[in-house]
Amino acid sequence: MCTVCGCGEGETRIEGQDVGHAHDHHHHHHGEHAHHHDHEHGHTHGHDHDHEHSHAHDGHHSHSHGHHHDYGQGPAHAHAPGMSQSRMVQIEQDILGKNNQYASANRQLFQERQILALNLVSSPGSGKTTLLTRSIDDLKTELPISVIEGDQQTANDADRIRETGVPALQINTGKGCHLDAHMIGHAMESLRPADSSLLFIENVGNLVCPAAFDLGEAHKVAILSVTEGEDKPLKYPDMFHAADLMILNKTDLLPYLDFDVEKCIGFARRVNPDIEVLQLSAKSGEGMEAWYAWIRSRMA
Repeated sequence: MCTVCGCGEGETRIEGQDVGHAHDHHHHHHGEHAHHHDHEHGHTHGHDHDHEHSHAHDGHHSHSHGHHHDYGQGPAHAHAPGMSQSRMVQIEQDILGKNNQYASANRQLFQERQILALNLVSSPGSGKTTLLTRSIDDLKTELPISVIEGDQQTANDADRIRETGVPALQINTGKGCHLDAHMIGHAMESLRPADSSLLFIENVGNLVCPAAFDLGEAHKVAILSVTEGEDKPLKYPDMFHAADLMILNKTDLLPYLDFDVEKCIGFARRVNPDIEVLQLSAKSGEGMEAWYAWIRSRMA
C-alpha cells in the first residue's frame, strides 16, 4: 500500500517493460543517463510475514527489510490499520524522499536535453485528453512532442494520442492513483523523447495524490472544467498550490451553467497567489492560442 495516500500497491505496467509493483525502487537508466544510488532504505509491503532479508542490486542499493504487520484497528485518520500515526508520518517521509531523488534525476535529464516536461493533472472528466489531443494536432508541425499517459487500467487514452501521430507510452498503475518519478524514469527508457522537445505527462485523474509526487516536471498544470464547481481550488488546495498554471476548460458551456468564473479564479489565487490562469475550450478552440503561447514561452 502507498502509505502517503492509501492507494493499493498493485502492479505497475509500462508498455514494453515489466516494472513490478508501484513504489518499488530499482536501479534504472534514463536512456544514456545512468543513476547510481549509494544508500540504504526500508520498504513496507502489504502482506503478513515475519522475516528479515537483505539483497544488493547493481545500483549499490542495500535493502534491509524487517516485516511484522499487525492488521488490527489503527488510530483515527491513519491510512494503514494497526500502524501508529508517527510511524505513518515516517514512512510517508521516506516514500516522498525517495521519490524526490528520482524526480531530481528526471529533472536533470530534462534540463540536459532541453525537454519541457508538463505534468497535466485534473479530476476525471475535466477534458484533459481532449485538450491534449487538440494541442498536439495544432503544435506537432512546430514542435517535437511525446506523451506519457497515466491511467489505472486500459490504453484507451494512449491510443487516442497515437492517432495524432506522436509517440505515446501508456503507464497503467493498477490500484495506484498517481504517477511517481520512478515510473517516469522507466518510461523515458522506452519513449526516448527528442532533445529540445515537448513532453506531456497526463497523470491519473485525481486531484489529491499527484500533488504530493514530484515527477521532475518543469510545471504542474491543473485543468479544471467549468462543470465541476468553482470551489474545487478550496476543496483540493494542495493541488492548486502545487500548480503553476490553472486551465479553466469547457468555457463554451458557461452560458448553460451557473458557474462564477471570477469566484473560481479568486479561490485559486487564495490558495496560490502566483498561479497563472487561462480560460479556454478545447472543443471549440476558444482561448487555445493563449495556451500555445504559454508553452512557447516556456520552451524558449
